[in-house]
Amino acid sequence: MAFNKKTTSKRIGSLASEILRDPKSSVAEKSLAGSALSQRQSTHQTGIEMEDIALRVLVDPFTTEKGKSLAGSVFTQAVKER
Repeated sequence: MAFNKKTTSKRIGSLASEILRDPKSSVAEKSLAGSALSQRQSTHQTGIEMEDIALRVLVDPFTTEKGKSLAGSVFTQAVKER
């Protein structure tokens, strides 16, 4: 199994916190925010389900820029061999 040493940056961690507190954020954005925060200072990696959510958020024309930034960050922390 491949190992990914990437962690969530402080900026993306703050963005994830904003999204979790925003009642207008979508369920997908909140899921990605939780995933990003779980990878903030740990060796957790993006799971295949989160990869799928991140991809859907990235291609959705109605997703906010904050949501797309978060999705991009979570997606880049995925294991490349998948």
